[in-house]
Amino acid sequence: MSARRVAGPTDRVVVVGAGLAGLACALHLAGAGREVTVLEREAVPGGRAGLLEHDGYRFDTGPTVLTMPELAADAFAAVGERLSDWLTLERLDPAYRAHYPDGTTLDVRAEVEDTAGEIARLCGPREADGFRRFVRFATRLYRYEMTDFIDRNFDSPLGLLTPDLARLVALGAFRRLAPKVGQFLRDPRTTRLFTFQSMYAGMAPRDALAIYAVIAYMDCVAGVYFPRGGMHALPAAMAAVAAQHGVRFRYGTTVTSVERSGDRAHGVRTADGERIPADVVVLNPDLPVAQRDLLGIRPRRLRYSPSCFLLLAGSPRAYRGAAHHNLHFGRSWDGVFDDLVRRGRLMQDPSLLVTNPTRTDPSLAPPGRQSYYVLAPTPNLDAPIDWRITSGRYRDEIVRTLEARGYHGFAGGLQVVQVTTPLDWQARGMAHGTPFAAAHTFTQTGPFRPSNLWGRNVVFAGSGTRPGVGVPMVLISGRLAAERITGAQRGG
Repeated sequence: MSARRVAGPTDRVVVVGAGLAGLACALHLAGAGREVTVLEREAVPGGRAGLLEHDGYRFDTGPTVLTMPELAADAFAAVGERLSDWLTLERLDPAYRAHYPDGTTLDVRAEVEDTAGEIARLCGPREADGFRRFVRFATRLYRYEMTDFIDRNFDSPLGLLTPDLARLVALGAFRRLAPKVGQFLRDPRTTRLFTFQSMYAGMAPRDALAIYAVIAYMDCVAGVYFPRGGMHALPAAMAAVAAQHGVRFRYGTTVTSVERSGDRAHGVRTADGERIPADVVVLNPDLPVAQRDLLGIRPRRLRYSPSCFLLLAGSPRAYRGAAHHNLHFGRSWDGVFDDLVRRGRLMQDPSLLVTNPTRTDPSLAPPGRQSYYVLAPTPNLDAPIDWRITSGRYRDEIVRTLEARGYHGFAGGLQVVQVTTPLDWQARGMAHGTPFAAAHTFTQTGPFRPSNLWGRNVVFAGSGTRPGVGVPMVLISGRLAAERITGAQRGG
């Protein structure tokens, strides 16, 4: 059954927001012959995948982990271009280095057998065999899930009724993630490494569905990549390609409302009072914020993911034990999720992601300098934390934690420091102060997540709609939004 598409003409499309989803949508629409105008309030494209330049440093301000680059290549291919002609990608090896409180480390390598060897070295051959079985499980999960549940538009939950649904049920995909992974892995070091990704879905591993092991597949099997020039190089390249193929970009343009009569949009209005007509409007801002501020409708009540505190730092100090991406686990594990999700308080025993992008691309900092991206999960703004008071204190606490975990002298080497709190995420237009959007609970997953089609000719793109959170999902959402307009459909 074909998915519903927008009603009426679709020749002129206005895309509000040049985030990854908006850019992917614009490329697919341009390839389908539509006249596309992208309106972006910032001076550069990227949205959450933004850029901060300071004293010779270039910091990514959003995601730092790129997986499934073929999804980005798909957007380039829509206009007959090759990703490799516009962007240089390097596959990271290791993809991650996990640091544990007992002083041990474990590398997730680019090749599965190399990772199995790492696990055998640290945890023994039985655990390595369990990892191989987990990889087979996650690979099948991805294959069944992608075509019928991630990479398609839904108009009804009845769309779930495909042969792959039965395969997923038999595979145990709708059980809980932690116990399912526990069927393969027993060592707490490996179980943490292959379940922490549920944080991106806004759930503790014990509560998340096992279908979210697909994120571990993307990270730990399909591979992690890094674009030369930083993650912001991806949206910059997408925008350049789109412009070359006729997409018109207007930066520094803030859209204040969608002009509509009933459920039909006729265009948008900007902060300067300009009216820009459109046959179709695509909204890339955070979905509930776009509903409230641009459409003037009340958003559905949703449960939101935890947020994060982000520390960007420039320093002359380098650390031999660090990889490009480093996961630093505290002694507590369930306690981390209890703090973030149930108690609404800062982690008492933090687990952190530390990315050191200059290890791969030294051009991102002045000669002899290093850049660091430190992400600490926090509750979202539903928690009673006053970030105006807490921000400085928590920054100092994170720095002390880093020094205790091997980044000796980190505080003394800081030359450039910039922090982002949940209050800052909210100011950037993210509901409840979280860049991770609505949590992927069962009732907010797949066809139960907010639809990407509203009214007769308004389409949403981004992490707040289907399929969900993360760079791969956001790129897919851009294509799914375009398919709502063009009527084209393609599987996985």
